[in-house]
Amino acid sequence: MTDLSTILRAGAVSEAEQEVTEERSATHIGSGSVPVYATPAMVAFVENTCRSMVEPLLPAGQTTVGVFVEVRHLAPTPLGEKVRIRAEVLGVEGNGIEFRAQLWDRQELIGEARHRRAAIDAERFLKRARAKAAASS
Repeated sequence: MTDLSTILRAGAVSEAEQEVTEERSATHIGSGSVPVYATPAMVAFVENTCRSMVEPLLPAGQTTVGVFVEVRHLAPTPLGEKVRIRAEVLGVEGNGIEFRAQLWDRQELIGEARHRRAAIDAERFLKRARAKAAASS
């Protein structure tokens, strides 16, 4: 397994933007009863942004998986609005990476998150998942 500290350093930053669509709304996802940006959509945006920052640096056959997310959803964002994220690497140790993310709409800070990911061998991970599926058949 790659020691991530050789390819990624604290302070690395990634930014992205997405639109609040119906598919990303609390009513569509089922996490709430109002048509605004859903907390699960925010979590997915944090995870995807962090994953996208790291995975191009990994050797073939390796990927990352999320192992921890702590999120504070601070303000509502309506359909059609844009959400911007800034994710920063706080630290790297062995195969683990810790991130901090902040999210804004055009008016204010709408969310904050801490997230950890672990680098894994994709085939070994899938083999383990397939074994569980076979055992429960």
